[in-house]
Amino acid sequence: MNVVVFGATGGTGRATVQRALEAGHRVTAVVRRGGALAAAPGLRPVVVPDLGRVGEVVDAVRGQDVVISALGTNEKGPVSVCADGIRSILGAMAETGVRRLIAVSAHGAAETHDRSLYSLALWAALADKMRDKEAMEELIRASDVDWTIVRPPALKDRPRTGSYRTGPRLPIRLTSAISRADLADFLLREATTPVYVHAFPRIAA
Repeated sequence: MNVVVFGATGGTGRATVQRALEAGHRVTAVVRRGGALAAAPGLRPVVVPDLGRVGEVVDAVRGQDVVISALGTNEKGPVSVCADGIRSILGAMAETGVRRLIAVSAHGAAETHDRSLYSLALWAALADKMRDKEAMEELIRASDVDWTIVRPPALKDRPRTGSYRTGPRLPIRLTSAISRADLADFLLREATTPVYVHAFPRIAA
């Protein structure tokens, strides 16, 4: 498949690029600066310093079979990286006719923003980032693309196991977690064999 990954230099993005290449896909990795990813067979880095540059986003999306968004930021305070990025991505998909979108959000967004210990702890620590995730989800849900919004719990830098659970009602507890490598594995499985179109799968080890 032709796969474009946004947020390709973040932890989840890098794991997704690596997994896609391992599976033999042709990967377009959208990065903010040149040299951010090592050269590899099947990999085409595309430098887009600002996702507000719609024309450059369109060029990255054109000809793809699936768009994977792993957008995020380590910035403090109010942020809009996910919402602003997905707005440009959706516009590019509309212009190019690309239909399939898989976006990484977080458990605790939208209707999972509840009184559970996990959600309470997450919002206490990362409220600004979660508001950005919720804004991103609203834009995706209002679109007409074939979307999947994945809501993982805490992410860990651990090796891929291939052993994890998924589902729209999977219980997420305060100690729930998933490795970025296993999350990437699931993103690529969903890209090649869609199961959760117009759904919000959770994932946990």
